Amino acid sequence: MDYTAVIGLEVHTQLSTESKIFCSCSAGFGAEVNANTCPVCLGMPGMLPVLNKEVVSRGIKLGLAVGSSIARTSIFARKNYFYPDLPKGYQISQYELPICEGGGLEITLSDGSRKRIALTRIHMEEDAGKLIHGQNLGHPDSSYVDLNRTGVPLLEIVSEPELRSSEEAKLYLEKLKTILEYLGVSDCNMEEGSLRCDANVSVMPKGSDTFGTRAEVKNMNSFRYLQKAIDYEIERQIALIEEGGVVVQESRLYNPDRNVTISMRSKEEAHDYRYFPDPDLVTLEVSDEWVEDVRNSLPELPDAKRTRFMERYSLPLYDADVLTKSRDVADYFEEALKTGGAPKTISNWIMGDILRIINERSLTPAQCPITPVMLGELVSLIENKTISGKIAKTVMEEMEKSGKNPKAIVEEKGLVQITDSSAIETEVDKIIDCNPGQVAAYKGGKEQLIGWFVGQVMKATRGKANPGVVNELLKEKLDKA
Repeated sequence: MDYTAVIGLEVHTQLSTESKIFCSCSAGFGAEVNANTCPVCLGMPGMLPVLNKEVVSRGIKLGLAVGSSIARTSIFARKNYFYPDLPKGYQISQYELPICEGGGLEITLSDGSRKRIALTRIHMEEDAGKLIHGQNLGHPDSSYVDLNRTGVPLLEIVSEPELRSSEEAKLYLEKLKTILEYLGVSDCNMEEGSLRCDANVSVMPKGSDTFGTRAEVKNMNSFRYLQKAIDYEIERQIALIEEGGVVVQESRLYNPDRNVTISMRSKEEAHDYRYFPDPDLVTLEVSDEWVEDVRNSLPELPDAKRTRFMERYSLPLYDADVLTKSRDVADYFEEALKTGGAPKTISNWIMGDILRIINERSLTPAQCPITPVMLGELVSLIENKTISGKIAKTVMEEMEKSGKNPKAIVEEKGLVQITDSSAIETEVDKIIDCNPGQVAAYKGGKEQLIGWFVGQVMKATRGKANPGVVNELLKEKLDKA
């Protein structure tokens, strides 16, 4: 029997605010263990939470960006469960009245078609702490708790179960990450846990409209692991059903070393958490003026920027898509354009050498040793025929090593392109005279040897000869030989 996968994602993103959601403790990453704590986030008796207004603004900002309706009245609720890294014994979250409802985002599938994935809700909540298991500290029989993360503000973004493959899930998460980064509400650092997701996965017979029992795969912080975990879970459930078994509703963890999901615990229902309004927090009232202020602060979003890049700079869809996946890369591109270079040429260099440097050295575009101005000047040197494209590669390597301006490198190393046809003609004549065998072969029909002749001339001129002039002279002289 053929089956259809049904997937919904619950994405948690830590907001990059300076302080936590209900106290003034730092929300920064990397502090000494338990340094960023106070009686409020530790849940000491009698301590009262105070809502961080910036957290609400960022929730509204994301909601507006994805077309959600913004609730003018919302409340916080206590989600009750026990876990060692939850000092109060409950998590302050939102349940019946979240800050945002509805909305959606579009993904581009491998065949170029577009698919809209609807959102159920976006709500605010506090993060829990972090368990540190003793084997990492030389004490395998013990576990420790770091509560620095407790109370760090989160947005949970819940999708409708409209994803049908691990590839669609990956594209959805990538698109959501891009939007969050454009908005500047989160740094989305997946290695530090700033962006992580739970995947609800089920299967149903193809053609059916009745969803199967879902299993939840928890806390994935990598696009690759998300795909692999979903693929494994789909195969596991299908095999279980085919063998006559029953899929049970449970939470599972993905083990990347074995590429399997492992049962963690039975999956709780909402009533198991005994949600009720938090008595220490008043109802949140969001005014129209507040929403409009946030709306006016929205940046140009990735879909709009991609369309503008195609229309204004005549870039193909592929280029525009690559450049706008990161706001920093898009800004780098437009900054490089200010030097006057051709958009497509600059795009090619960014998608090739610049992204390679950034990825190999784990840099941000702002940290790249080749600045947008330097790249723009390099492209200008090519376009005004000061250097050839081949020499530009050499200049690019030197720019990466030294951080020097491309014009300075060209002057220091004497790399100015030879455009004087008489000087090039001299070298062409030498190559033709010294290689009568290849000339005869060319005349005999092996016209592909023109490339060999070009290579010899370029080698003789140390890559400085204008390739166009070389090709033109060689063809003319070989045809007459």
